[in-house]
Amino acid sequence: MVGSRWSVASPGRRRGPELERAILDAALEQLSTIGWNALTMEGVAAGAHTGKAALYRRWPSKADLVADALRTGLPRIGDISDCGSIREDLYLLCVRMRDVMHSRAGQALRSVLHECDHMHADRFHGVIWSGLHEPAQRLIRKLVGRGIERGDVRTDATGPFVVDVIPAMLMYRAKVCGSEWEDGDIAALIDEVMVPLLTV
Repeated sequence: MVGSRWSVASPGRRRGPELERAILDAALEQLSTIGWNALTMEGVAAGAHTGKAALYRRWPSKADLVADALRTGLPRIGDISDCGSIREDLYLLCVRMRDVMHSRAGQALRSVLHECDHMHADRFHGVIWSGLHEPAQRLIRKLVGRGIERGDVRTDATGPFVVDVIPAMLMYRAKVCGSEWEDGDIAALIDEVMVPLLTV
């Protein structure tokens, strides 16, 4: 009877994807509260109500765990429906990018980049690239192409730097100037930089 009783898993015990989500969520919570330097595998395990071994079976190191938590936690920009003009299309794109940067994972990622050493910085910059910059550049290229077809973007506005302007400005102002990108700032970026760049 005793052997039979102990062979049945506790009803509240989490496994597989459910446990992984709990661990990644606990990692993001710790990043948001105590930061990269103070985060430990033991602390994340405690926050997820699991054992440390469950973490090391999935992630060999703290850096592996944090990179995965940030990568999976970043919201997706998503597609941009045709708003009728390049101005409105790009404005919506910037709002979506700001939302990603201001999400819990986005804020945690920025704090990690401020704290981590050079050995790990490239890895976390890669998370920004794959989770935010590259999707944004791909969308900008699509929106510009749609604007050319619609007739409100000049036909030669297809150079490689066109897709860099918005991601570069958002990141520069957020990281160097501490800008929170209010709606008025986004409107100014579109009206004073992007629209003249694409329509002159």
